[in-house]
Amino acid sequence: MEWKLFAHLRDAADGRTVSVDVDEGATVETALDELLTARPALRGEVTTDGELADHVRVLVDGEDPFAAGDGLATTVDSDTELALFPPVSGG
Repeated sequence: MEWKLFAHLRDAADGRTVSVDVDEGATVETALDELLTARPALRGEVTTDGELADHVRVLVDGEDPFAAGDGLATTVDSDTELALFPPVSGG
């Protein structure tokens, strides 16, 4: 499974994508834990007190799992594309 990372998150992870191995039927939370284990520098960027930070956005196959699924409990498989976005501002 592959995570796509954007903006400063890709810098912290030393790459735009990070592949992680998860078992069939895993959840977004499991995949996120694997990502943070593989790239520990991301932990402080995407978590607050051990939880996903409010300002970080996760997409599962282009969909917001908190609006369209079960949040971090959304199941994923090896073909699922996951993405992490930091806060975005502009004008």
